[in-house]
Amino acid sequence: MSFTVAIDGPAAAGKGTISKGVAAHFGFAHLDTGLLYRAVGRRTLEGMAPIAAAKALTAEELARGDLRTAEIAQSASKVAVIPEVRAALIDFQRSFACRAGGAVLDGRDIGTVICPNAEVKLFVTASSEVRAERRYLELSAKGADVTPDQVLTDVRERDVRDAERSTAPMKPADDAVLLDTSDLSIEDALAKAVAFIAEKLPATS
Repeated sequence: MSFTVAIDGPAAAGKGTISKGVAAHFGFAHLDTGLLYRAVGRRTLEGMAPIAAAKALTAEELARGDLRTAEIAQSASKVAVIPEVRAALIDFQRSFACRAGGAVLDGRDIGTVICPNAEVKLFVTASSEVRAERRYLELSAKGADVTPDQVLTDVRERDVRDAERSTAPMKPADDAVLLDTSDLSIEDALAKAVAFIAEKLPATS
């Protein structure tokens, strides 16, 4: 059975945690598509041209443990606005989405561009202030030298880049369900996502 769940939304809204939880609950495969762009962003920081880095990307690079830094996140956001980079990564994502047994993909253009025919589409969001606080706590716990104001500025700048890029801008699909996590615990947010997806699953005899 092929069953695709597309989960989009801005940085630090909770879509990654929700996606992993949904995948674990239903036994689906999970792909954090942001890692594709982070891996390309990391290559560009090392001096490689963005388009060449996207075309040469391997699955093994997604498993690296150094892709979650603030510097790589900013680089990923910058390369993600390049149409040729996005085009080079589309086939990888669509192939993953069609695998048997179900798949959950999270990103910013899954429901609108990568998997417009996904059986379920969620757009997970939260206020920029809440997301910045979450990201600040995450980065601080890892020893990053950042301030709350700096992180809020970075979050807002990234939102603008992601929403205003000419190719595949971040926005909810017309048929996506909006899930605002500003005032929800991760447990409550995950429960809402699971309940909605369960309603869409085909009945089994």
